[in-house]
Amino acid sequence: MLASESCAFDLLGAELVREVEPGELIVIDADGLHSRQALEPRGEGALCIFEFIYFARPDSHMKDVELHRARVRMGEELAGEAPVDADVVMPIPDSGTPAAIGFARRSGIPYNEGLIKNRYVGRTFIQPDQTLREHGIRTKFNPLDEVAGQRVVIVDDSIVRGTTTRKLVRMLFESGAREVHVRISSPPIVSPCFYGIDMATRRS
Repeated sequence: MLASESCAFDLLGAELVREVEPGELIVIDADGLHSRQALEPRGEGALCIFEFIYFARPDSHMKDVELHRARVRMGEELAGEAPVDADVVMPIPDSGTPAAIGFARRSGIPYNEGLIKNRYVGRTFIQPDQTLREHGIRTKFNPLDEVAGQRVVIVDDSIVRGTTTRKLVRMLFESGAREVHVRISSPPIVSPCFYGIDMATRRS
């Protein structure tokens, strides 16, 4: 049995044996499962960082690391690198939640939910038009009343275009937040991803 993420094995009661190696070809036919090295790996290899911070499910494992725990540790490191004096740490749900937990744990600032996410709205950063992206953000998130009067730290996993971040900061101020501090757990995105469809060019 093969799967793109280890959590699929957990759901089916199967045991994870190992990860497919870079350049490895796996064939399943009438004679069973066969593996051979189709291409020799170059250098030490590399992983897509978006798998670690966003794409893969948090209950999956990569390179013997549970991704939820890795994301919490990113938040802990972020709190050490970029401390702030605030009243509450709030995640940008759902992908920013583990890092926000880590940030709150390391900083000692209380963690709380401040944005309610509409689960029926998909990924806004892949919308083809800026107007559609901004409308999607308004329908995707809604602030709670308790942000009023608070110095808020919002923690997210990444910034792709900045559309979501700008809109959310404005929404929090409109809801009465005294201060809004933004913390991002991933390194800056500095170039397109030529292996996917969401960020294939610098202009997309």
